[in-house]
Amino acid sequence: MNYYYLSLLNSPLQLLTYQSEQLLENGLQVEVSLQNKQVQAVVIDLCKKPEFKTSDILHGTDFYFSKPQMQLATFLSNYYLCSLGEAFSLLVPFDKTLRCKASVSDLQDNIKLSPKQNEAVVFTQKNDISLLFGDTGSGKTEIYMKLFSLAIQEGKRSIFLMPEISLTPQMEQRLTAHFGDRVVMWHSKITKIQKEKILKRIREGSVDIVAGARSALFTPLSDIGLIVVDEEHDDSYKSSSRPRYNARDMAIYLGKHNRAKVVLGSATPSLTSYAKFPSFRLSGGYFESKKEYIYQTSLEAITPLIENEIIQTKQKNEQSIVFIPTRANFKYLICSSCGHKYLCPYCSVGMSVHQKTKTLKCHYCNFATQIPQVCPECEEPALKSARLGTAEAVKQLRENHDDLHVEQFDRDVITTQNKLIKILKRFNDKEIDVLVGTQMLSKGHDYHDVTLAVVLGLDNILNMSDYRAREKALSSLVQIAGRSGRKKEAKVIVQTFNREFFEAYIDDYERFLKDELEFRRGFYPPFKKLARVLFAHKNGIKAQDEMHAMVEKLKAFTTVEVIGFGASAIEKIAEKYRFMILLRAEKSTDLIKALLTCKTSLAQIDMDPIEFS
Repeated sequence: MNYYYLSLLNSPLQLLTYQSEQLLENGLQVEVSLQNKQVQAVVIDLCKKPEFKTSDILHGTDFYFSKPQMQLATFLSNYYLCSLGEAFSLLVPFDKTLRCKASVSDLQDNIKLSPKQNEAVVFTQKNDISLLFGDTGSGKTEIYMKLFSLAIQEGKRSIFLMPEISLTPQMEQRLTAHFGDRVVMWHSKITKIQKEKILKRIREGSVDIVAGARSALFTPLSDIGLIVVDEEHDDSYKSSSRPRYNARDMAIYLGKHNRAKVVLGSATPSLTSYAKFPSFRLSGGYFESKKEYIYQTSLEAITPLIENEIIQTKQKNEQSIVFIPTRANFKYLICSSCGHKYLCPYCSVGMSVHQKTKTLKCHYCNFATQIPQVCPECEEPALKSARLGTAEAVKQLRENHDDLHVEQFDRDVITTQNKLIKILKRFNDKEIDVLVGTQMLSKGHDYHDVTLAVVLGLDNILNMSDYRAREKALSSLVQIAGRSGRKKEAKVIVQTFNREFFEAYIDDYERFLKDELEFRRGFYPPFKKLARVLFAHKNGIKAQDEMHAMVEKLKAFTTVEVIGFGASAIEKIAEKYRFMILLRAEKSTDLIKALLTCKTSLAQIDMDPIEFS
């Protein structure tokens, strides 16, 4: 009889011991019984016969995890402090019945680059990890395409990561036009049948480029020679659930272990990437055009200035985009008589006003209720809305201008990939005059005739209790502004009370990065490592007690600093009270050692956090 350590897929349990008369290879996916249920598991290693009774491995499968995948799962588990089963749940196994063919290098490479773009290609070939710091419209995509071609010529395969919403038909069309069926798109919106067909092709080796969201990183691709992470600064690369990994960082890890080149690309690179990796500066746009910045001191509002500019833009047969960081009609409902704010009964946040459905909705737990007619505290009908949202901006523009075709572009409206494709096509076909949206507006879309960009609500981003607030606010402005003036002169209207800050850096993002490095030196990443520990429970006292117990244990570790602890900025979500600890250390290994020693049953650990509320 042989005895094995197994990791149960999608399970928080530690390794379990099972037996089998067969000799099984490490990485094989098997089926076992646990509490009268049949579950999938991964063979981790042979072990000695335990003193307790063990159950049989029911049978093996045709699926297995390769040695590099086993190493990746182990790293994910150790660094992000999750179980091995949770780490394996991210990975897609290989299939023993499908033999992977070598990449065929008969590709016609007809991609023409400028001298500067060719310099960038040479730079990325010389460095294992490189940052392509290219302005919006400077031709980063053409460089990626050239790199994919070179990888295919070398018999290697590539992974192309993009933020989820950036999986636009434009990018898919460009890739398919040049690489044909050598490229597949991989993301959460593809159907189960499509996914199985794509996986079969990947496992057979008939795919050379897997392009998609962060999950594309974990497909069973052989002979990886290149990993490109586009818009590498984007927060959507960070998972919000266990394992709380960052796909950009995992791409770097995977690149090192596969001896593959890693290229990070962005017009507004993260400060960490800029500080850690050699960068190539690609300045200017492919089309040279001027931008005029107009600063307006105002809270979020569709002002007469904005309306006039939008109308003038339409009269020139050109288009406008309006950025607002808030969805719905308004962010808050407040009584102007007594000051009462209408909060979610299950979360300690204000409810958002959705006038189309006549509801107040919580964007954290999705609780919804009818909009009240009177204040529940003073019973006065003096309710007013605060913080303009996308839906309200669309409503106002439509009501004031019948001939203006205005559409909403956010998660409330764009709920499927098909809806995204349709609205982008209609906008590029000039059936829409004004697109009003959230951060989705900035993510990788090419708008050819946009000559007016309106940016509202930046001060709300700038004033967040987040060490990256300045970086996020400026990056948002640069990204949105970059979507306008691709071929013609453009205007950018910025509503802000902080004109001096934005004006100082809007035309020189690299200068901002250098200044911000000095601001963070000695306190924040990339100079320090952070970890956030969250405690959430319906019994607030229990969550608070566990937090205090862990803080006391952490005092024994002199290499780890407790920056702060207490109630979270949003103290309650979905009826659970939330408390947190924020930790800082010189090295991640110091944090991991302390967290492994001190963590309690309620502790949810987030290494390298990007969310602090």
